[in-house]
Amino acid sequence: MPFKTVNILGFNFLKTTKDDFLEQLQPDLLHQKKRFIITANPEIIMYARKHPNYSKIVKSADYLVADGIGIVKASQFTNTKLTERITGFDLFNDLLKWANTHQSKVYLLGSKDSVIKAVVQKIHSEFPQINIVGYHDGYFKNEAPIVEEIKKTKPNFVFVATGFPKQEEFISAHQSVASAIWMGIGGSFDVYAGNVKRAPLFWQKHNIEWLYRLITDPKRIKRQIVLPIFLLESFLKRKQ
Repeated sequence: MPFKTVNILGFNFLKTTKDDFLEQLQPDLLHQKKRFIITANPEIIMYARKHPNYSKIVKSADYLVADGIGIVKASQFTNTKLTERITGFDLFNDLLKWANTHQSKVYLLGSKDSVIKAVVQKIHSEFPQINIVGYHDGYFKNEAPIVEEIKKTKPNFVFVATGFPKQEEFISAHQSVASAIWMGIGGSFDVYAGNVKRAPLFWQKHNIEWLYRLITDPKRIKRQIVLPIFLLESFLKRKQ
């Protein structure tokens, strides 16, 4: 069945749970369909609203899901509420499980050289049936060799962890070279490799990971100040 969507500040988010989303992805996965997934938080949406070209990219994604409790909260100002947040990190882990079960080919792009190598090693250890057909750190000046490698190896999944907007711009420009699931996953490689600790389960369950990150890294205040602005704009949009 097709996904229902909830429009928040002009962007159509899927109204679904993580488990239902993965289940409905099955035909795409099994038939090797090319799909572009974006897991967006308020910071991404606010950036997109100020940058028309990036906004077009976000709206062009096959699936836009709410990675951020702020998106879910903003949906309360619409006629249809989102069910839950779907984090890029959780989705990344679940897709790795699927890839392992189906002996899929995976390409990894992003983060520092030491981090991406640690990610590759951990995937080999935890998911031995995954075929990592290539990987590259995120500090590249010439993307042509990377694109050519993806084209040549024909992966089933391409995970890009270079942060927004770079990761979505890369995917938008090059997704035609492989019939894969393409997804930008921000800082997930650092978390997966153990370089950055995710918030404890209590903070996750209560949807306050953002607060944990702010407490442990006060410098994030400059980025997280966008959350109340996003919520206010979402509320005012409802009044129009």
